Amino acid sequence: METEIVIQTLEQAIINGDIDAARDFARKSLEKKIDPLRTMNEGLIKGIKQVGDLFGNGEIFLPDLILSSDAMREAAEILEAALKQSGVTVKSSVGTIVIGTVAGDIHDIGKTLVSTLFKAAGFSVIDLGVDVPREKFIEAVTVHKPDLLGLSSLLTTSAEEQKQVIRALDAAGVRSTVKIMVGGGAITERWAEEIGADAYGGDAREAVEKGKKLMNGFAGA
Repeated sequence: METEIVIQTLEQAIINGDIDAARDFARKSLEKKIDPLRTMNEGLIKGIKQVGDLFGNGEIFLPDLILSSDAMREAAEILEAALKQSGVTVKSSVGTIVIGTVAGDIHDIGKTLVSTLFKAAGFSVIDLGVDVPREKFIEAVTVHKPDLLGLSSLLTTSAEEQKQVIRALDAAGVRSTVKIMVGGGAITERWAEEIGADAYGGDAREAVEKGKKLMNGFAGA
């Protein structure tokens, strides 16, 4: 019974965006010898999925979503560290996406929203941050071998960098190993087609849906 209470309280901390409580109950779950994988699946993932649904229904807003994402990240770091010590590797049942805002652009909110909704959909998300150089994208694709790569650009001036990243991946011989999605305020579907991306996400929810289609091998995603 105590196990269920700890996991449910952690789940609620994620929904509430309570970072301190998320940290505390992640640690408490380890103190109680609860399997970290169970805690992640029944506490973190279940909680962030509810957050995604609430956001989609307009019941919570972007600041709430970001707080929940931060709470999940803090708790996940504690649990993943414990798993690493035990030699267990955490694998996503859906897929893995590497995402970042391209070099020359420091806008973060849109990318963070996309990252959070991908997590809510069950993806493992590797967020490279903002103003990411081409070399870092190449390294991430080579090392992590993700299913998807998301390139964000809010500015018209940095949109060209998406094209250059795709060219750099091709030159490095890893373009064919990953499906590339592009999005951001400056991006259109026509631009995505022009630069050879596999999909365009007009907003965060559309990006996740198209990401799922790419994972399923649907044409025209």
